[in-house]
Amino acid sequence: MKQRMKLVLQYFARCPNWQELEELVLAIMAERNDLELRTQAIATAEEAVEHEFRGSPTLLVDGNDPFASHDAEIGFYCRLYATPSGLAGSPSIEQLRQALAQA
Repeated sequence: MKQRMKLVLQYFARCPNWQELEELVLAIMAERNDLELRTQAIATAEEAVEHEFRGSPTLLVDGNDPFASHDAEIGFYCRLYATPSGLAGSPSIEQLRQALAQA
């Protein structure tokens, strides 16, 4: 039996992009049955450090951030992603599919 992949969507409430990322993840979840999603609100800079938060929104896949470089800054800020169409507030759905396939 294949183990379910655990996804955690980290965000802060005023982030304009976290719900878009959540919608993309939910669309992928409709295609697959091996994903489990929970959200985690980060409310302060102290919580950002405690949870090694690399900006909003962040998607952890089994505890790892597939989009962060090893030197990505930890902090309470809006995150940008390099996508095929330029910088965006979340990765593209194809980038998400690829990250999940490689996890």
